[in-house]
Amino acid sequence: MRTGLAFDEVLAAAQAGAAWAFEVLYRDLAPSVTGYLRLHGAAEPDDLASETFLGVFTGLAGFRGDEDALRSWVFTIAHRRLVDDWRRRSRRPQVADDDSDLASHLGGDVEDDVFVRVGTESVHQLCATLPDDQRTVVLLRILADLTVEQVADVMGRSVASVKALQRRGLRALRDRLENSMEKVGAGAHPYEPVRR
Repeated sequence: MRTGLAFDEVLAAAQAGAAWAFEVLYRDLAPSVTGYLRLHGAAEPDDLASETFLGVFTGLAGFRGDEDALRSWVFTIAHRRLVDDWRRRSRRPQVADDDSDLASHLGGDVEDDVFVRVGTESVHQLCATLPDDQRTVVLLRILADLTVEQVADVMGRSVASVKALQRRGLRALRDRLENSMEKVGAGAHPYEPVRR
């Protein structure tokens, strides 16, 4: 915990209903959860993160485990909310996205805003090139900082399957990055699909 308090103290206080402890847990985990949902293409990542934390806070009284187990449990809830969101969106027609939401993420310094947008777009495009299962494993391992075993629990897969997905996903990202550097040198768009 970044507060200097022991995890056990914060967890016990949150389980007893202390608002400050809920806030500590939320502040510690929400950025990673929201980033995970955003990089998975959630239409409303902030809303899904809120739904995730409603589930966390509702079920927190029954939680048992250490800080790593809590992190894994929170990302399991986030992953389930994401899957539910995919199912809901697949049943309804989608309205085309516009960039009006981008203004809320920009800070006023044009140079910084450009770097943030280019970096964010590049990460989104790069992650979008991976199959869903590989993207999930890579994001849970890197962004959420979960162990292979925790990712296996979140996804309901075996450890061997997660290791294989991680290996293939990282290899694909490495190949994409190498190809994008070659394409940029040749004047092409860096994340166009590679024809084989």
